[in-house]
Amino acid sequence: MGLSPHASFSLLLISLLLSPTIKIGTSKSHNNGFSKTISPLSLGLDMKKEKLTHLHFYFHDILSGRNPTVVRVAESPLTNRSLTEFGIVNMADDLLTVGPERGSKAVGRAQGIYASADMNEVGLLMVMNFAFKEGKYNGSTLSVLGRNAVLSGVRELPIVGGSGVFRLARGYAEARTHQFDYRTGDAVVEYNVYVFHY
Repeated sequence: MGLSPHASFSLLLISLLLSPTIKIGTSKSHNNGFSKTISPLSLGLDMKKEKLTHLHFYFHDILSGRNPTVVRVAESPLTNRSLTEFGIVNMADDLLTVGPERGSKAVGRAQGIYASADMNEVGLLMVMNFAFKEGKYNGSTLSVLGRNAVLSGVRELPIVGGSGVFRLARGYAEARTHQFDYRTGDAVVEYNVYVFHY
């Protein structure tokens, strides 16, 4: 008596999957005209020498005065009626310094967009690059993409990438409001950034 068609198909499928001579769908090396697998060493990346770096700086978000570092670029019809300013979009080019004083040594700029993305509490969507201009980090960047619940004591934001010294970076940033002026909206925020990179 022979196998049923279902049993025959199952047996054939299992033998194909277990066969060492047939490969289905995947290949370790491929070149399809627009991508190929390469060694990290070809980019100067020694995957065994990953480092964890801690950066500490202050972010100066200035909305007031003659030279603001933040400007409103868009808003929704709901923004002015919303307690959270839902829908507002700001573009920033904020100074990063070693200390909390604006005249402290500059180490870079925080450049990007933050927008009010929460209708119920103050919660910002942050799309920001930390562009460093000091020492061995000069010309390197870290990219932040995440939620900033600005009224919380400590906020954690993901580091999703970087360039230069921080190529292939990943990690997180802790933000703490150091100073906030309710009248002007100006703020100084302390950042502790922990990032893996090569």
